[in-house]
Amino acid sequence: MSNLSKSTVKSATRFARAVSWMAHPLVFVTVSVGIVVVSQLTRRDALSILLVLFVSVILPTALLLFGGVRSGHWSDADISVRMERKRFYPVIIPLLAIGIVALWSLRASNFVLRGALVTFALFILAAIANFRIKLSLHALFAFYCSVILFRINPLFGGIAFALAITLFWSRLYLRRHDVAEMLLGTLLGFGGGMVAAWWP
Repeated sequence: MSNLSKSTVKSATRFARAVSWMAHPLVFVTVSVGIVVVSQLTRRDALSILLVLFVSVILPTALLLFGGVRSGHWSDADISVRMERKRFYPVIIPLLAIGIVALWSLRASNFVLRGALVTFALFILAAIANFRIKLSLHALFAFYCSVILFRINPLFGGIAFALAITLFWSRLYLRRHDVAEMLLGTLLGFGGGMVAAWWP
């Protein structure tokens, strides 16, 4: 392989890794939730909901992911090994349930509650699918959030879709998933987004 080819491959790998980190489900979902809540609610209500979600779901999930890597429970923060996800889903799903209860207690809007319930359902479906296939959570939540953001603001939605499509390429390029795993995650995410944001 020529030096030029090696340099091209190295640059492509760095770019793919950067995209993969920028569009990590925790990052993508956190930013998307922030945009949705701030654009749909009053400042006071938005701050209350963001604070509750941060304390009940986002922070515990971050600690779970990165603490799991440090302790050796996960091979990486993506939890790329299917067998490791069998220990991940039984923890993350109850965390989401706590978040939903917290949102309900705050009397969050139907739009926000429906999004939380659909997210909960998507994790349950992913956990069930994990018995047979390691679907891409990156793709699932990138396309899920993109559909919702497009409903909120077409510009934000378009940017999110462009990032989601680039992410699709990056996960394949890095060989974290095969085409079937990416497509399943994409379809679930797209369907979930339609239910959360566009269902009557």
